[in-house]
Amino acid sequence: MTAVVDPTCAFASVSSHDLRVPLVQGGTRIYANFDYAASAPALQQVSDRVAQALPGYASVHRGAGYASRISTDCYEASRDSVARFVGAGDDQVVVFTRNTTDSLNLLAACVPGDTVVLDIEHHANLLPWTRNGRRVVRAADTVEETVRRLVAELCAKPAALLAVTGASNVTGEVLPLPRLAEIAHLCGARILVDAAQLAPHRRIDLQGTGIDYLAFSGHKLYAPFGAGVLVGRRDWLDAAPAYLAGGGAVRQVGIERTEWAAAPQRHEAGSPNVLGAVAIAAACDTLAGFDAAACAEHERVLTERLRRGLESVAGVRLLRIFADSPDAVGIVAFTVDGFEPGRVAAYLSAEHGIGVRDGRFCAHPLLARLGVDGALRASVGLGTSADDVDRLVGAIGTLVERGTTWNYGCEGGQWNPVPETRAGLTGTAGAAPCQI
Repeated sequence: MTAVVDPTCAFASVSSHDLRVPLVQGGTRIYANFDYAASAPALQQVSDRVAQALPGYASVHRGAGYASRISTDCYEASRDSVARFVGAGDDQVVVFTRNTTDSLNLLAACVPGDTVVLDIEHHANLLPWTRNGRRVVRAADTVEETVRRLVAELCAKPAALLAVTGASNVTGEVLPLPRLAEIAHLCGARILVDAAQLAPHRRIDLQGTGIDYLAFSGHKLYAPFGAGVLVGRRDWLDAAPAYLAGGGAVRQVGIERTEWAAAPQRHEAGSPNVLGAVAIAAACDTLAGFDAAACAEHERVLTERLRRGLESVAGVRLLRIFADSPDAVGIVAFTVDGFEPGRVAAYLSAEHGIGVRDGRFCAHPLLARLGVDGALRASVGLGTSADDVDRLVGAIGTLVERGTTWNYGCEGGQWNPVPETRAGLTGTAGAAPCQI
């Protein structure tokens, strides 16, 4: 099977595709990145736009200087790029935040009532809702039964919000968002989608799907410059207290009374991350210019290649939530019999130059229901190639057949090669941190 690679979504667009990393046994290899679900490398177009914005960088809003006016224009234009990218409606505003977690905590302070969530959520879409009432629905083994359980919960008692993941950060499985939006609205609730994993992989149309609120992070969208977004209906955002009290969030301040600004400024107090907003806008504009169908097919082929390859290795178990999920983004979680996930991840990095994620992925309830204390997660993105996939599968096969060629130890919950010989890592004699 060969990978479908469209020129508009080839790995050359990713700035770090030629990164070489040291191996413990000596020598170097081109880094095979399977950790896109945690943080994606910058698109070259993103890096270029940030570099263009840097010379004119200044504090935005209320500044008469040329640099301030230019930066203000770039910052506000970035909202328009995000709004276009997600198909926002006229009554939906774009608020810049630090990341998805920040966005969800912001919205949690605005919801006037209970929030219904599933037990499969990332902690960022599980923990914040407790402040105004959280009702957790246990997901079933099928999407269909899970939808029925959500309907029953929403019908049994009114709720203000249904908060769901767009795509699982553990297994990549995608929920039927238009259907869930319709159900929420029929039951008198609104819907929030945690799109941290969905936005980098699938086009989202808020107006077309009926989604009321959407949150995602720049660092997962090939814009790792410390910004995120919350896009959503204005009324709740305007009625709620300012997320942070400070300059920029107000119209008028007196000793006895403060008049707060409307959203989005109401929730963006302080000097905003202008370059982060510019980076997200650049990512949105760039991804919008790609052939969405070609990129999705490219990802589908690579993900299926990865799944089949891993399934062919004795002792490898792939994790899955639903038996009937029709779609999944490029995330594959798995375990290897007889090997701690952290040790496998350390081996892949140290001996093969491959980066994966291990642990519980900020989704402890989901891992518990899947019956594992930890797992490995391989996630693909624009920089992934068929050769990368084969390299990962081959390395897992070698581990199962022959074991490691290096010793590994666990200290403080972190597995590392013993001894650590790779220059640039903390603990290596004479090495300077953060030098690659």
